[in-house]
Amino acid sequence: QVRLVESRGGLVQPGGSLRLSCAASAIDVSAHAMAWYRQAPGKERELVATITSGTRAAYSNSVKERFTISRDNAKNTVYLQMNSLKPEDTAVYYCHVHHSVLGIDFWGQGTQVTVSS
Repeated sequence: QVRLVESRGGLVQPGGSLRLSCAASAIDVSAHAMAWYRQAPGKERELVATITSGTRAAYSNSVKERFTISRDNAKNTVYLQMNSLKPEDTAVYYCHVHHSVLGIDFWGQGTQVTVSS
């Protein structure tokens, strides 16, 4: 069964950094486009970053030059490095993959990131 297990988020101060990880099972992250989404209270879920099987990355305007998405194929894990965090980055972050063979979307469990002083 496909599983996406996210690392724990946490509470960080504005300007701080945090790295999230998404460990995949029963799916090869090197062969699929992976993504991170986030959802803040009272807001719609938004796409934050994507990475293709060719390691090309794209970001929302709100996180460009601050966040970096990457993968470690040997560990079958996707990461989101978040730098220069702002209070508006506070949200639940979700890892995502579309299983092209099954035609099904899979999501991580969600992890809370809170940016506050």
